[in-house]
Amino acid sequence: MKIVVIGGTGLIGSKTVERLRNKGHEVLAASPNSGVDTITGKGLAEALAGAQVVLDLANSPSFEDKAVLEFFQTSGRNLLKAEAAAGVKHHIALSIVGMERLQGSGYMRAKMAQEELIKTSGIPYTIVHSTQFHEFMAGIAQSGTVGQTVHLSPAHMQPIASDDVADVMAEVALASPLNGTIEIGGPEKIRLTEIVTRLFKATNDPRQVVVDPHARYFGVELEDNSLVTGAKARLGQIRFDDWLSRQPPQKKSA
Repeated sequence: MKIVVIGGTGLIGSKTVERLRNKGHEVLAASPNSGVDTITGKGLAEALAGAQVVLDLANSPSFEDKAVLEFFQTSGRNLLKAEAAAGVKHHIALSIVGMERLQGSGYMRAKMAQEELIKTSGIPYTIVHSTQFHEFMAGIAQSGTVGQTVHLSPAHMQPIASDDVADVMAEVALASPLNGTIEIGGPEKIRLTEIVTRLFKATNDPRQVVVDPHARYFGVELEDNSLVTGAKARLGQIRFDDWLSRQPPQKKSA
């Protein structure tokens, strides 16, 4: 079966491509570097020719409100139009747990717009809502950094390892479309401040974490349930501390 992975060279995309190829499928890792551009439409028709399944794992290069909305709307329209012309049987997209609860964020509004395009496209689909990845915790810490302090919300999170996400994406690609949404998350709920404290301890980072209920996450304040899954979610296996222990040593932050 031919499967096209948009954003197939990124963190989740590359791991998903590997899993699907190991199962014997013909997998195209599509990205602008490989001549496939969902913004301009360049290379889409050729890439999708003969494809039964498309996974959209692309992300906007800018998180600015207007730019991110334009990215997901333009990319989504171009991709879905090309899929319809190619006769694609299953469109799969990776989205965000809690997205609908965080509509004060321009990024989350853009993801909502992307999902609406998918749901009204007429192409059978599955949307996977995932919690935040272990790999992005350092970036979240950086976004809250002021000097040698890091201001973060104490809200609970449920971080998931990219390997667990890729496992699910590969399985969904080989399953029938749900025409609905599934949730995935990590195996444990941890306060964001605690996650970053653990990260700093493991990496000998001297910055101090400041508990700030008003600290913003993608532009919005968090409630305690904003970033955790519901009761029916599928949970990954890799805990944050176990993932941390497998990471190569990092240089001490300045």
